[in-house]
Amino acid sequence: MNQKPSNAFIAASWIALGAGMLGFLIGLWRAEMQLNEKGYYFTVLMFGLFAVISLQKSVRDKLEGIPVTEIYYGLSWFCTILAVVLLTVGLWNATILPSEKGYYGFSFLLALFGAIAVQKNTRDAKAVTKDVKKD
Repeated sequence: MNQKPSNAFIAASWIALGAGMLGFLIGLWRAEMQLNEKGYYFTVLMFGLFAVISLQKSVRDKLEGIPVTEIYYGLSWFCTILAVVLLTVGLWNATILPSEKGYYGFSFLLALFGAIAVQKNTRDAKAVTKDVKKD
């Protein structure tokens, strides 16, 4: 039985995504680093968000019996892990305060979690709508 996610969970998911992304981007905007460094961290954020959405979709498709190629499934996992590794390596080598490194790391992870949760909610809501139309 498909059940639509609660409004509270939907709101919490969007808040997590917004807080993570906005926090990360505001931190980049205000950071005293070169533009190429800011570009690197921005690209890693966008890559990570795309990767986790793709991963969530491919995992869910497999669970629901929708065909997913093993290459795409593996690539989704690889890209998700790569995004986290790229951020970790970038922050490890950055010449910023440890508190800033922690700030970027946690806002990045919050944004990734929020993206996964929003994608899940979107998929759940669509599945419920599809089931209602069948009846």
